Amino acid sequence: MSASVPRLVIAAPSSGSGKTTVATGLMAAFAARGLAVSPHKVGPDYIDPGYHALATGRVGRNLDAYLCGPELVGPLFLHGAQGCDIAVVEGVMGLYDGAAGEGELASTAHVAKLLRAPVVLVVDASSQSRSVAALVHGFASWDPEVRVGGVILNKVASDRHEELLREALEQAGVPVLGVLRRVAQVDTPSRHLGLVPVAERHAAAVEAVAAMAAQVVDGCDLGALEALARAAGAVPGGSAPWTPASPAHHPTRSDEADQQRAPVVAVAGGAAFTFSYAEHTELLTAAGADVVTFDPLRDEELPEGTAGLVIGGGFPEVYASELSANAPLRKAVAELAGSGAPVAAECAGLLYLCRELDGLPMCGVLDAGARMTERLTLGYRDAVAVGDSVLAAAGTRMRGHEFHRTAVEPGSGAEPAWGVRGPRPRVEGFVERGVHASYLHTHWASEPGVARRFVERCRTS
Repeated sequence: MSASVPRLVIAAPSSGSGKTTVATGLMAAFAARGLAVSPHKVGPDYIDPGYHALATGRVGRNLDAYLCGPELVGPLFLHGAQGCDIAVVEGVMGLYDGAAGEGELASTAHVAKLLRAPVVLVVDASSQSRSVAALVHGFASWDPEVRVGGVILNKVASDRHEELLREALEQAGVPVLGVLRRVAQVDTPSRHLGLVPVAERHAAAVEAVAAMAAQVVDGCDLGALEALARAAGAVPGGSAPWTPASPAHHPTRSDEADQQRAPVVAVAGGAAFTFSYAEHTELLTAAGADVVTFDPLRDEELPEGTAGLVIGGGFPEVYASELSANAPLRKAVAELAGSGAPVAAECAGLLYLCRELDGLPMCGVLDAGARMTERLTLGYRDAVAVGDSVLAAAGTRMRGHEFHRTAVEPGSGAEPAWGVRGPRPRVEGFVERGVHASYLHTHWASEPGVARRFVERCRTS
């Protein structure tokens, strides 16, 4: 594909300014015009990409310069944008907010620079008039390598308010590409970790995305936004699309391995386990696995022939009673783990493997208890594999992300999964036989040998 795919980054001065409404609505509006739209999200967020997928009919993908490294942002973007007419990238937090203590790393501005993409700044104008010019001027001039190509004003009260804002912004030299009126919020309910995922409210989510699109169509200059996107040049660095089938990802595979029957890798899905990166399944498939999704809320058996199990993140705490009530599946998971088969569990998956969650029986694979807490644990982590496991050899360094309001006691087993580096070093997670369970969400594209190693263990366990 061409490395000059038209693209926009939707950013804001801070969280809560309306980025998700504008980005999701713009994706849907472009799609309604007949464009194939590639949806992307800056950072480790799993929930917004679900709404992006509804808006575009394509998989929502993340661009995270911390988890994957800056060098993979361009290739992963191009991988997701293959066959598309335009790409829309929703930012994270404020435009210049990145990984704590790491400067611009993983900020929306950093990703926009890596993609050489024009930025549209969404500004909550509800409590200002002329001051909006100073705010926009500051964001547009802070880093000369970031091109702020336009502004969308959100929560504008009246025609007179809009007139005052436009007059002020003429002095800032940044065009106004849209004005959204102050209206009742689109129905996108939140809870302890953000928006409620699409999988839990599909019909309502479809209506919400349609409402976002209507706001954008009514208030934004779609022609000008598309023209700005098309003015983006080639993605810098001569990037080629990332591919899960790259020989570099599978250097040890042989013709004999290719001819063996593909091991079945069961991947947990459904409403309780919605947090996953599309590249993980793609890497597992490219490594030779037959990936089959199942729903722990509904299915009483693992997929036939399951040789390995992947349980990602999500909200088991919300569905603890239903998960606990599915005793046949809990037993099947425990038996699979007890056989030594490879099991990879992240965050929600870790809770599901525990003895109990908030007093309700879980799978009992790990001799640990889990419970909800009032404390939010959030942030990037720099980690190293403490010992060998089904995912990584001892000493493998990976970056991860923690995001939960639960606690597991004890927090690590006799063989921990990771040693977390930093000001407060600690060990975390569990490695027991074929089980690797941890709170850390990781992006396997950064270390594709993880998927290869897991599938190889599925073949031989």
